[in-house]
Amino acid sequence: MGGPLGAIIGRYPAAAGVDAEGQIGGGGGSGSDGGIIRHNRKCRDLVFLVIFIAFWVAMIVNSSFGFNQGNPLRLTYSLDYKGNVCGNRHADPDLRELDVRYWLDPNQVYLSGVKESRFDLADARSICLMECPIPSEDGLNWVCDYPEGDIRLSVDDWINRDYDYYEFLTPEMRNTSLQLQGPCYPIIFPSVNVHWSCQFIVRASNVSLKHWQQMGGVNIDENIIIDKTIHKTINSPSSVLKRYVADIGKAWPVLIVCGGIVPLFLSVIWLLMIRHFVAGMTWITVILFNALVISVTMLYYAKAGWIGDDALSVVIGESDPYIHISGREINHLRVVAILMTIVMIIAFLSSIAIVRRILIATSVLKVAAKVIGEVQALIIFPILPYVVLAIFYMFWFSAALHLFSSGQILKNDCSGNCCAFDLKSNKVNCDNCCGYSIHYTPHIGISILFHLFGCYWATQFIIACSSTVIAGSVASYYWARGEISPEIPFLPVFSSMKRLLRYSLGSVALGSVIVSVVEWIRFILEAFRRRLRHTDPAPATFFGKFMSSSSHYCLGCIDWTIKSVNRNAYIMIAITGKGFSRASVIATGLIMNNILRIGKVNVIGDVILYLGKLCVSLFCALFAFLMLDTYKYKSSHNKISSPLFPVLVTWGLGYIVATLFFAVVEMSIDTIILSFCQDTEEHQGTAQCAPLLLIETLDGQGEMQRLTQGP
Repeated sequence: MGGPLGAIIGRYPAAAGVDAEGQIGGGGGSGSDGGIIRHNRKCRDLVFLVIFIAFWVAMIVNSSFGFNQGNPLRLTYSLDYKGNVCGNRHADPDLRELDVRYWLDPNQVYLSGVKESRFDLADARSICLMECPIPSEDGLNWVCDYPEGDIRLSVDDWINRDYDYYEFLTPEMRNTSLQLQGPCYPIIFPSVNVHWSCQFIVRASNVSLKHWQQMGGVNIDENIIIDKTIHKTINSPSSVLKRYVADIGKAWPVLIVCGGIVPLFLSVIWLLMIRHFVAGMTWITVILFNALVISVTMLYYAKAGWIGDDALSVVIGESDPYIHISGREINHLRVVAILMTIVMIIAFLSSIAIVRRILIATSVLKVAAKVIGEVQALIIFPILPYVVLAIFYMFWFSAALHLFSSGQILKNDCSGNCCAFDLKSNKVNCDNCCGYSIHYTPHIGISILFHLFGCYWATQFIIACSSTVIAGSVASYYWARGEISPEIPFLPVFSSMKRLLRYSLGSVALGSVIVSVVEWIRFILEAFRRRLRHTDPAPATFFGKFMSSSSHYCLGCIDWTIKSVNRNAYIMIAITGKGFSRASVIATGLIMNNILRIGKVNVIGDVILYLGKLCVSLFCALFAFLMLDTYKYKSSHNKISSPLFPVLVTWGLGYIVATLFFAVVEMSIDTIILSFCQDTEEHQGTAQCAPLLLIETLDGQGEMQRLTQGP
């Protein structure tokens, strides 16, 4: 171990002195931290600090690419036949109020759905409207192309006329319109605004169709393919992903309130209750956790349409009363509802299993509560990393929306029959009729993955910094025998923060990147495993299934082990000033030498703290569900496609904020336990500096007495 740990962090009186190697008796040695940590520290793992700084430079460059190339409107709205994004005020013409895509020619929609056809729906002539048109009840309505050329109408007049200027057409234009070549097209089928695209309902208006036939219009195909083709396009995986990302942009007030403010308030309340009401908090946490899991599960059942009549509606505008249009969003909600049911059952059974162990957790939490009471700055310290994370996430989410909407709008290479009347040239044009699509290059996908990885690494780094500062503060308290004396710095939190910034940022960067890389390897391998399962539907052999399951669980165990080792390594970094690798070895040695003594105590304490974090995050998710269920997010322009993704993101943000604040208790327990282990090793099995309650908790006989006699 390289000498007594107590000497390293200054447990012994200042008069004894500590030499440069951390040994006793080297003279007076005033030290720079007021006599508490007199170790000859130096900067560690500088290479990884340089890598982390370079990573941040790359993040800024990568984000600037998104801000330059992206347009979040593309995530919600579609393109017209000119390549304009519907709703874009900078388009030609101005489309700021025209955000619904409408396909003018129903025969082109039909043709794009025929298997033998090479025509694509992206090449079908579509324009942007304010709302989906409906057929006339006593005649024939028209939707005409954007006014230009000889049509002397402003866009506002065109909108006020319900997009109809058929009466102004020349005989030639009227003839081409009857051939479904424009510039005006008949409204034969009713349509519904589904995710900002007009979904045709293949039930032609008999009145409109009769007038069309009497005028000599070409035959219009009335086939369910028209409905299915648009439905397939609207609900393609890429379209659903874009809508989910766009939901984050629309629901940003919910993210701020439920993902930032609410978990901050709840976490501080939980810390204060642990400080003053620790005996009952373990029971309250377990009961509240089960209640919240049940509540969230029931809400998913309601939104999935299995309970009540408040199911998610994917129709943006007024829906047709005779047809029900569903999308993948409802199926996703039903899958999550089933998963939440499984989680609810597991949570209930687990709660029953740990009832007898809650008394042990209470004793451990009492020790942490005493530390928080003495070093009161620990309660408010997490606000600092919280503010840093809040600023980072605002930047990150904004850059993510632009990156996901990056891409070049290019004209399609089509060979279909899509001739249309060109108002500028005043003739039918068959050479310039291909539509536009957004093309994503491979480097955009790499940029998005890098951006996601950067978010995870930055989050782990900030949490690790916070944990290291807390560990250094608690270690000062423990090795001073829990007494407020001149031996303890007046502000141990700020002294610990100073040591982190000066010596240990590189070590924290190394630990956080290890966790991030392992998590991403798990993510990539899991993605490959699922893709192989879909591409090869044939039943696998028993050996193949066994290897797949074994690799999945092994990676999970490795990930859990690394996170546990990292947390203990941050404690030893804060105490000893060693590099990450050496600190991990020291911490692992202490734990392995005392695994039977501390395992039963630390595991139960971690379970209670984990349930507490889940309580905070689940309450945030529940509150987000209720906010998203209000009129604001059900109205046309602010309507979200599904509450699923915003709620999940809110849950994640709430969990991260809770992790920052709960780390005060979590790191206090772990730091005291590691210090206790070293204390007992230095004194032949008898800790000299440990609080009496901790000694009783870690004593097997005392534990059995508490379990049999009750609290």
